Amino acid sequence: MIRKNYLLALCCIFISAIGFAQSETETEEKPDPSASAAQANNPLANMTALSFQNYYMPKLAESPDDAFMNTTWVRFAKPMAKGKLLLRASMPFSTLGLPNANGVVNTTSGLGDFNAFLAYTLVSDATSTIGIGPSITAPTASDDLLGTGKWQGGFAFVAFFSKSPIFQFGGLITWQASFAGDDDRQSTNMGAIQPFYFWQLGKGTYLRGAPIWVLDFEKEAYSIPIALGIGKVVKMGKTVFNMYVEPQYSIYVEGVQPVFQILTGINLQFM
Repeated sequence: MIRKNYLLALCCIFISAIGFAQSETETEEKPDPSASAAQANNPLANMTALSFQNYYMPKLAESPDDAFMNTTWVRFAKPMAKGKLLLRASMPFSTLGLPNANGVVNTTSGLGDFNAFLAYTLVSDATSTIGIGPSITAPTASDDLLGTGKWQGGFAFVAFFSKSPIFQFGGLITWQASFAGDDDRQSTNMGAIQPFYFWQLGKGTYLRGAPIWVLDFEKEAYSIPIALGIGKVVKMGKTVFNMYVEPQYSIYVEGVQPVFQILTGINLQFM
């Protein structure tokens, strides 16, 4: 029942947000948002941005059938030094459901581990954006089940290409390992590869995919999902709203990782 309520709530929020944005644009003359749509998914866009992403994971590999997880990420991005640097900070809020010996699902909810990276823009022009920089993760989780208990450091590399007004693509590669923290907790050594691709359908509507390939080298747990979803970009005043829903299915899973998940999100870029 908890999982069904999560899914229903996410769908209602997504549909309501699109309906609100469309009704707002109909009340006044607005330019075709297609031009904004091409850059709305650029993680290195030279604009302050706030995003809310939710991953609903109704099935976890190598876990009881009723186990599930739901994680909402709140992210804030701020360009600095005339666009040469971009700071992105992320905080997760998670709920983990695990059945006990009697089959009753017990849930644990709270904060996860805070992450931030600072990207230096190596290339920035009308069609290509490339950046790289250090990342750090702090052990801020409110429960041991929701975090690693370790300070972690590493790097992030991101690239976004928009040479075509129809098709844009790129990727984010991160790696981090523990260097301090709770001695009783397991060390970490994790990498992630996130390819992303966007196909513009016109009038701000687009097809999308942004799965994250998880590589947990310490626990030997891996997940390789594929994804295809739909999004809508609407510009209102000096704010670009980007709303989307994206089912993701893992074609390869090892360890405790999601087999299937649904990503929903709303991104705001402030011009």
